[in-house]
Amino acid sequence: MRSNNPMLARFADATRATVNSAIAGTRSDTMTVSGTATKALILLAVLSFSAALVWQKVAAGRTDLVMPAMLVGGIGGFIVALIATFKPQTAPYTAPIYAALEGILLGAISALYNARFAGLPQQAVLLTIGVAAGVFALYHFKVVRATAGFRRMMISAMVGIMLFYVGSMVLGFFGVNIGYFTSNGTLAIVINLVIAGVAALNLVLDFDRIEEGVRMGAPKTMEWFSAFGLLVTLIWLYLELLRLLSRLQGRNND
Repeated sequence: MRSNNPMLARFADATRATVNSAIAGTRSDTMTVSGTATKALILLAVLSFSAALVWQKVAAGRTDLVMPAMLVGGIGGFIVALIATFKPQTAPYTAPIYAALEGILLGAISALYNARFAGLPQQAVLLTIGVAAGVFALYHFKVVRATAGFRRMMISAMVGIMLFYVGSMVLGFFGVNIGYFTSNGTLAIVINLVIAGVAALNLVLDFDRIEEGVRMGAPKTMEWFSAFGLLVTLIWLYLELLRLLSRLQGRNND
């Protein structure tokens, strides 16, 4: 069955287009779980390095770098992500660039949160690792699987969240503030929890994509594309958990 998830669909198309040549080659020419895990660790290392550089600069008083870092990292990362999504074969080059740009963005954002609530970004990192490990365990022991129904549910949820984000920004341009991004209220926290939950469950689709690639004998370059998809989800999850923890901390301080 063809997935409605754009990234999953691109992955499948790229895999089918090159699977014959991959089969004709040796096993070392095809995608493996260990190879994908290695690529994911490399991307996380690149992201952490660039994030640490920006964090140190901002923490040292260079607050003037925050906005440029957010613009370069945010816009640049978005453009590179689009290239990687629609041209999966470029992932060996675009994925590390994306990781570096997102590290710049996360370094600036995390430094701002840390200035308000000391230690909060570190808590969000640990929570992200814990949630990701928990979801992996559920997937590994087949408690949660990427069935057709699960995929449809996740895609619907992600489309709804995207429309919510875009709608909130558009309304903001017209002076209508729905309060989600600035509120510490109960409703905002509940919505934040739901979105974080969707981000966490999206990891199931990432794990399934990796297994599917290995089963299909996908070319080695698809390891980078799968690692890229995993990184996108982890960044989303981290940002949602960071926002959630800041809301909870803000309520405690009120």
